[in-house]
Amino acid sequence: MKKTVLAVSLALTTLSGFVLAAGEQFIPIPSYRVGAYASGGAKFYGGMIDYLNYVNMKQGGIGGVKLSYEECETEYKNDRGVECYERLKGKSGGASAFNFMSTGITYATMERADKDKIPLMTMGFGRADAQDGTVFKYVFPLVTSYWSQASAKVSFIGQQLGGMDKLKGKKIVNLYHGSAYGKETIPVLDALAKKYGFELTHIEVPAPGTEQQSQWLEIRRAKPDYVLLRSWGVMTPSALKSAQKVGFPREKIVSNWWGGSEEDAVAAGDAAKGYIAGSFAMDGKQFPLIQDIEKTVYGAGKGNLSDKGYIGTVNYNRGVLSGILMAEAISTAQKKYGAKPLTGDQIRWGMENLNIDAKRQKELGVSDMFPQIKTSCQNHEGSGYTRFMQWNGSDWKPVSGWIKADSSVIGPMVKASAQKYAQEKGIAPRNCAAEK
Repeated sequence: MKKTVLAVSLALTTLSGFVLAAGEQFIPIPSYRVGAYASGGAKFYGGMIDYLNYVNMKQGGIGGVKLSYEECETEYKNDRGVECYERLKGKSGGASAFNFMSTGITYATMERADKDKIPLMTMGFGRADAQDGTVFKYVFPLVTSYWSQASAKVSFIGQQLGGMDKLKGKKIVNLYHGSAYGKETIPVLDALAKKYGFELTHIEVPAPGTEQQSQWLEIRRAKPDYVLLRSWGVMTPSALKSAQKVGFPREKIVSNWWGGSEEDAVAAGDAAKGYIAGSFAMDGKQFPLIQDIEKTVYGAGKGNLSDKGYIGTVNYNRGVLSGILMAEAISTAQKKYGAKPLTGDQIRWGMENLNIDAKRQKELGVSDMFPQIKTSCQNHEGSGYTRFMQWNGSDWKPVSGWIKADSSVIGPMVKASAQKYAQEKGIAPRNCAAEK
């Protein structure tokens, strides 16, 4: 059954969307609304779909080209993600780009996407070395990567201590999710520990992370100055409750962004108060765009979420940002290729030439909601900034400005890792100068 996006209104429990007629720009939605990570996934993809609806309703699409989509439930499982990729990649004229919101699924589809010339948007997740566009032509860790965020977390702690030199001799524990995602930042944290002279201990929590008693007893014995929490889903409230039981102060726990949403904090109750987490897209309804989405889309009864109370929450705003980046890539590519339905490879060019500066953010109604982004052939990340927020018991409040990654550490690591990958896969790095 085919319908326009304007006619689509999905509840949180809806597992599949609808596809527009051929000749429009098709955006696959490989979502997860069931399983251990459903709460965050539902709101993220709800925000993304709301933005696609908004663009159609408010602007008539992009350059006169309407946007279409179809959802496919992955359950955050690699095999299901691959199935969704294969099912959607050729639909309705071909996929524009995929955002799996899963490091594991991204790893499982990277080589397929490269062969099919379809970009993967790994906004705030996935391989950090994919910011090197000379090797990873079709992968875009837009806004900021895990390595950049790990660096910002250490810099934030340095700020809290009164200077980066104060890190020397401090004890820091990296408590991480037992998955490819969880292990992604270990190399950069090791490098930062060596540079700044702090003592670093890695402690793994088997996925999904509900059992952490032994890990927190180990933390209590170690008496670290800070705990870096690399969690996701049910692991986050479990960690906060376990920390409370052993008496570890929550204001000394600094999480990554996937452990920093309302779902994470509310589920932990009083144990979350004072907890700090990174962010690449600020929450709240103070942004004109978020207000207009509620007025335009929900006012017309076309909202994707069954509960309007989730509008403006952390994961919802991240989803809106995902929609913005997708739309801006399409718009940018249209300037080169024309106002028509574009191929995945053409949209890849758009993602590689984004320039969302302060002026463009203001035009979009999202000033300072996320860091300014400027990508290139060499740089598929486009920013590298992270901001930190603290849970006060009912809301997230900013406790830092945008903190940039330590390029002196991250840059060489990205280059070395990308070169190693290129050698393993027989990839000849692109000559960006020759492509201009």
